[in-house]
Amino acid sequence: MSALFPRSSNTIFRVAVLVLMAAPPLALGALYVYAFSPLYTGQYSQIQQVVQFDHRHHVWDDGIDCRYCHRSVEQSPSAGIPSTSLCMGCHEQIWNKSPLLDEVRARYFTDRAIPWSRVHRLPNFVYFNHSIHVNKGVGCASCHGRIDQMATVEQVAPLTMAWCLDCHRNPAGHLRPIEEVTNMAWEPKGDRERLGRELMQKNAVHTRISCTTCHR
Repeated sequence: MSALFPRSSNTIFRVAVLVLMAAPPLALGALYVYAFSPLYTGQYSQIQQVVQFDHRHHVWDDGIDCRYCHRSVEQSPSAGIPSTSLCMGCHEQIWNKSPLLDEVRARYFTDRAIPWSRVHRLPNFVYFNHSIHVNKGVGCASCHGRIDQMATVEQVAPLTMAWCLDCHRNPAGHLRPIEEVTNMAWEPKGDRERLGRELMQKNAVHTRISCTTCHR
């Protein structure tokens, strides 16, 4: 009498069992890789704005300080975004006929805000305060990268929990003199770690790794 199942059934069954056993860890691994990849974190994705604002020209060429446009960065959780009137404060006199500024002029004369698109976005359950960071000596470039070299701003840091905790556990290596916070080209003279430890003591910087620091 012939067998009910062919010989190959044993091999197929073994392969099926192995696939079923391997599927959960493989799926978890793939999910873990995706969660730390630029596809999820948004790294290196250039965000197009309704107005073509070139930071290279404004920051590097003209030397405009970050705080001129992001005016609340030292006093509040939000850095603030430039208003239409702030833009026109300069461009009423400079490039006031340029077609690149048609959108700015149209919104200024109709009293409408420029709808800037957010580049760096944290989940709603994460609390982040710009003012405490800049007032303790964390430079703008530490999180935002060399904005002065970007034609179109992109997110250069992953902004993951692990990335934030790396700095919160050892802030010394990420600190600079407070007067150099907005200096994109600043580099420490001498030992960075030694300078960082001195700045920690001077500015009362402490490690912050409790859950309530960022989740309130």
